Amino acid sequence: MQTLELVLLLVAASLALTLLANRLQLPSAVLLVLGGMVLAFLPGLPTVELEPTFALALFLPPLLQASALRTDWNAFRENILFIGLLAFGAVLFTAGVVAVAARQLLPELSWAAAITLGAIVAPPDAVAAASVLKRFRLPKRILAVLEGESLINDASALVLYRVGVAATIAGTVPAKGLFGAIVVPALSGVAIGAAFGIVTNWLMRHLNDRFLEIVTSFLAAFLSYLAAEQIDGSGVLAAVVCGGLIGRAQLKLSAQTRLETNSAWELVEFTLSSLVFLLVGLQLRGILSRIAHYQPGELLMLGAIVSLVLIVSRFLWVFATFYPASAIMAVIRGGSFTPPPSYPTIISWSGMRGVVSLAAALALPLSFPGRDLIIFLAFYTIFTTLVVQGTTLKLLIRWVNIDDPQIHEVTPATQTAREIVAAAIAGVGPSQPDAARHPVQAMQHQEDRARQRGTRPSAIPLATTLQDKLARIQAAREDLRSRRDAIDGETLMTLTEELDLEERQILLALGKTSE
Repeated sequence: MQTLELVLLLVAASLALTLLANRLQLPSAVLLVLGGMVLAFLPGLPTVELEPTFALALFLPPLLQASALRTDWNAFRENILFIGLLAFGAVLFTAGVVAVAARQLLPELSWAAAITLGAIVAPPDAVAAASVLKRFRLPKRILAVLEGESLINDASALVLYRVGVAATIAGTVPAKGLFGAIVVPALSGVAIGAAFGIVTNWLMRHLNDRFLEIVTSFLAAFLSYLAAEQIDGSGVLAAVVCGGLIGRAQLKLSAQTRLETNSAWELVEFTLSSLVFLLVGLQLRGILSRIAHYQPGELLMLGAIVSLVLIVSRFLWVFATFYPASAIMAVIRGGSFTPPPSYPTIISWSGMRGVVSLAAALALPLSFPGRDLIIFLAFYTIFTTLVVQGTTLKLLIRWVNIDDPQIHEVTPATQTAREIVAAAIAGVGPSQPDAARHPVQAMQHQEDRARQRGTRPSAIPLATTLQDKLARIQAAREDLRSRRDAIDGETLMTLTEELDLEERQILLALGKTSE
């Protein structure tokens, strides 16, 4: 089968499986992985090998940047303690617990190799989490913590992974030490991501071409990641920081650029995330062929134990740290926050693994001790967490019965912002109220009436009214920008899009393609 035919087949399968998942009200990631496993054994379909370095460079930068673009950075900052405890503390704790379990189950593995296995399976995946969580309405704090964790936990896991691989191959910890091996890549990744983000924002404000601006935003994701990886920095943090800075500067772009950029990123994110999980499933045939010398019962038992250790260790860490962290944050903010047990329960159960774990396992050197078994265990944990946790998360949320007013809370700042936007869209003066809401239809109606009278239509009054409305929309947008730190990210994005759509309609009515 030719490459083009295979790609088209995978895209078509992604569409069909996503549609079926929506009908069955299941996370699309679950059916995509299962579908990939079925496709892997279809007669005539070639074995699809996921080249790990290429896979990470192709999928991770745009998916991380897409998440960073829509991240509520105010909520991220407010919950930084919870996010840090998960993204760094939980990853290290989980990797350690898995390493201890692996040493007991497979004594032939060295401690460095066992820690490498722990680092591979420790980080929940950003794409997997988004695929599942977007289907539920949860308290903003839970979403902020889980989305923030999934953005940066790959960085700590991949750094620990590199240390483990180097120690296994060389027999000793790298000369620069564990601290230098973790801190230096993180700092360099942040610095490179910030540099690319600043340059990208400057370019996008001066290109004056929305297509070039969109392409620039995509290139920034890949270039920041690759530049950081080139100097052994954290490409994950580089892509996240770059995406975060671009997202913060989007209000400075034109309305049309924002609308088309959001559409382009949504399309790319859907396509890549669908292909990621499908490709994960397609690896099954190659994985099984490499471990045919193991007994099936032994493999299933090992996979089940490692998966159970993985899930339980996350519960232990979350419940051990969540309430102390809540108490610290309450002292810092000068208030009280005692979340119900449903908060840490949902956070603990939302630890789905994904493509990063599998790609890291596949990237192990061919001479790495127990390489084939580690790859199988990585696949097993991905499958188990996606299928078991992904399909039962909805039932868990219903069972814990979250009755949190925060879900429906509207702050005074948010209410004020909504009123400002509503006034800008509807309030353009008493003379032409219909034109305010439907400018294109109003102009067409004016032309039709003039044509019936046999006269030429005069567009001056309506054009003046619409220009006034454009000024009101721009003023409302500036007001939103000044209030962005007091408004949650989702509301800011929604209100900005409403203004952009209204502006786009007015510009079309005035016969302009951009402003």
